[in-house]
Amino acid sequence: MAETGFCGPPLYNQLPLWLFFCTMIPSPAELEYFLEVSNTLNVSRAAERLGISQPTLSLAIQRLEHTFGAALLIRNKSGVKLTHTGQKLVAQARSLLHEWEKIRGDTLRDESEIRGRYVIGCHVSVALYALPRFLPRLMEGHPALEIKLVHDLSRRITEDVISFKVDFGIVVNPWQHPDLVIKPVCRDEVSLWVAKKPSALQDPYTGDGILICDPELLQSQSILKQLAKKGMKFKRTLTSSNLEVITAMVAAEGGVGILPARVATRVKALGLKPLGKESPRMFDQHSVVYRADAQKSKASRLLSKTIEEALKSVSPDGD
Repeated sequence: MAETGFCGPPLYNQLPLWLFFCTMIPSPAELEYFLEVSNTLNVSRAAERLGISQPTLSLAIQRLEHTFGAALLIRNKSGVKLTHTGQKLVAQARSLLHEWEKIRGDTLRDESEIRGRYVIGCHVSVALYALPRFLPRLMEGHPALEIKLVHDLSRRITEDVISFKVDFGIVVNPWQHPDLVIKPVCRDEVSLWVAKKPSALQDPYTGDGILICDPELLQSQSILKQLAKKGMKFKRTLTSSNLEVITAMVAAEGGVGILPARVATRVKALGLKPLGKESPRMFDQHSVVYRADAQKSKASRLLSKTIEEALKSVSPDGD
């Protein structure tokens, strides 16, 4: 009897086996079916042992042969026998199924245990007040948990959460998005701050003062628009992208700073004070954000709960 392929696709012997897998990865079920056929060398008997119909098994083998671009089985009078490619696939399939079970087992453990790698994102100034409240205790209590921290503006962190780059964001004034879960945790107030004993550079009414701010922040932009309405004007503006640097400059009597209260009061020894009730201000909502479809493991649920509880306990003055 002439030796013809089980379903007769072209044979690409010049391509290594791993390249076939890179082109189209077969399903674990198809590999399991093939291994059963290789054990029995009889399609009918293999179908019986697998508990599936013979046509279903034959279609699965045909899909495998199409995936690899090579015949895997050859029919003969007693059943089937393996081609050279089929013999190579037997060893590879066992290895692949073993790796698949290992990956599947690791995934199930990640779902049921406190383990895995997670990315937490927030503005660096938010990180300074927020992360010490929960992260050391969390890391100490769960040695299999790995955390990566990234810092950027809140709006960029929110975008990164939506695009799967960040797992949890601690952000200010997040916008609504259908893929986001937003959990408000605490509020803050952004206003003008001066040193304990203000200098001439910190007088907003003479026109000789200096204003210090981060112009990239939407809060700064809002307050800048309010200054003229309040009768305040500054001769010069000093900009910095670091709120802690602005805080230090204000403490050194170098100008009036636009600062969140949590940042201005974090280091009590600096003695910063708000300019006054008449100065422009803006209220912020701090929230924990994460994707609704990405936080299903036990570890992710613990992370979201821990962050929320830690930040909800923060008092308005940051204590």
